[in-house]
Amino acid sequence: MILQRTPLFNHLPLLPRYGRFVSRPQRRLSSTAAPSASLKGTSIPAPWAGFTSQLDQIAPRFDINADEIDVLEGPKEFYETLKRKIRNAKTRIYLSTLYVGKTEHELVSTIHDALSKSPTLKVSILMDALRGTREDPEPSCASLLASLLVDFPERVEIRMYHTPNLTGLRKRLIPKRINEGLGLQHIKLYGMDDEVILSGANLSSDYFTNRQDRYHVFSSQRVSDYFARIHHAVCSISFLLQAGDPSSPASHTLIWPSSNPAPNPLTHPKRYISAATSLLLPLFSPSASSTPISPPSSTRQKSNATTATTTTTLYPLLSHPPTLNTELPALTTLLSSPALHSYTFTAGYFNPHPLITSSLLAASSKSTATSKAALGTVLTASPSANGFFNSPGISGLLPPAYSHLSLRFLQRVRRANANITLREWQRGVVGYKDGWTYHAKGIWAYFSGGDAGVIGPGVTVIGSSNYTSRSYGLDLEVGALVVTDDEVLMGKWRREEEGLRKWTTEVGEEELGADERRAGWRVRVAMWIVKVVGGSL
Repeated sequence: MILQRTPLFNHLPLLPRYGRFVSRPQRRLSSTAAPSASLKGTSIPAPWAGFTSQLDQIAPRFDINADEIDVLEGPKEFYETLKRKIRNAKTRIYLSTLYVGKTEHELVSTIHDALSKSPTLKVSILMDALRGTREDPEPSCASLLASLLVDFPERVEIRMYHTPNLTGLRKRLIPKRINEGLGLQHIKLYGMDDEVILSGANLSSDYFTNRQDRYHVFSSQRVSDYFARIHHAVCSISFLLQAGDPSSPASHTLIWPSSNPAPNPLTHPKRYISAATSLLLPLFSPSASSTPISPPSSTRQKSNATTATTTTTLYPLLSHPPTLNTELPALTTLLSSPALHSYTFTAGYFNPHPLITSSLLAASSKSTATSKAALGTVLTASPSANGFFNSPGISGLLPPAYSHLSLRFLQRVRRANANITLREWQRGVVGYKDGWTYHAKGIWAYFSGGDAGVIGPGVTVIGSSNYTSRSYGLDLEVGALVVTDDEVLMGKWRREEEGLRKWTTEVGEEELGADERRAGWRVRVAMWIVKVVGGSL
């Protein structure tokens, strides 16, 4: 766990730390840990055995069967899968998201129908308060969801998380939309009964049609139960949405229940952070581990019980600024593994945290007697696949700002003599027919397996985080690092990675430094203003 401080919160006590916080990249030392797994069909120890022993000191651990993980390809499959699992839910639905699109009547109707069909079903929805009420008093996602509270007041709970960073004068003066740069509820967890989807996608029409993300389905009761605990913990430190006038189903108010285990973040931000930390810390410490392999689901063929013999391990990861962070040490541990052969790192908004950048460069720049420099690939959105392309106002400056940050990264790659290529994803042009945006984020890691050759991807990271200073300094994020030695699951991850790569083109300093891509003075001023008000890209 990492403690990250800002001047506003330097009163907080140092908390016990799990794993090791590093201010510079760790040297890629060989591990002496005993191997904990072996490659299927060989006697060669799994090359990531030492790496997982380090992760066991950072985050909880869940050993599951590889066939309990499925990978969805695109937004349409994600939406259809989500609706189908909602319709079939019998006991619970929990949805953590940044926002629900204000026109997502079909999705809300699907939830409504599921509640009508199953009297034992309960629904809990968590969103961000700033993003969810951006359009108020006009129709917003808060007003859309308030209709569920009118029809099912005892079985529907809608919570809205508000950052403790936006209070007092800043809350009064910073305009809507821009104020979202000071921190958001960014978790994406979509749980239905004993299954949960981890993704970076929100719940709006573009994420269901033409915005590419990643979507992993975990069909494990223990995993779904665990992420449900996280969801409800965050709900308990969030505002409660209440329906207003029954004659106007769209009306609503936000209240802070006295039963919440933390004070209102708008009036007591420091006390709120301390209470939230105490609530979340036990969920993400290694003591929360659960190691037995799940028994095969009763809905699966019995033959699967004999084939699912390899261990797949899931490590949940959290970022709760400024006090808790298990994702950053997990990623730096992965990138410093001496067995790492190559990796693909992707973020639609490419502006990695300094420690992530340093770790990428270190992993790909030096060979030693015990390890070789890893081949690195970075995938990110081209300007015309950025969700803010041609956006009105200051947000329209974001695509060239991210191009500027990509150029700076490649300059560091050159100076470090690192073996990293940058590829931009583009599928049409945003705003035109068949134009898509790119929102995927994560890592796929390949390992050197001795006589077995290159193995993988044996590790992937998925979740809501963009791996930026904002992700680790302002936003609430949840993800997972998953390790496997199962060839079928590796194949699913490989096809997922290749499906994203096929829409990419390699770019270099020359292309990014061309006149049409160069960041002008307005872009640089906008980036400076964001920092001045305490926000981050």
